[in-house]
Amino acid sequence: MENLIPIPVLCAHYEVELSFFTNLSDMGLFEIKTIKTNQYIDSDAIYEIEKMVRMHQELEVNIEGIDIVFNLLQKIDALQNELTALKNRLRLYES
Repeated sequence: MENLIPIPVLCAHYEVELSFFTNLSDMGLFEIKTIKTNQYIDSDAIYEIEKMVRMHQELEVNIEGIDIVFNLLQKIDALQNELTALKNRLRLYES
């Protein structure tokens, strides 16, 4: 439980409603863990959550927009990884 952050603490810190986190979790962007009646987010997800909060607050992107942006970022990451792997394979054939 040491790697878990209570959602009410995050709500107070980022000045967002609890529904912000539950809606993002419902979209599958991260997992909310419930222990007894308390809800937590794994501290490993904090970097991504901070990006989501900034998008929402500074750019006024709604929950659906955040979902789209993060799905596109994941696809870009996958394509970059695939491109790197293909470049490495090509180097093998060139030498």
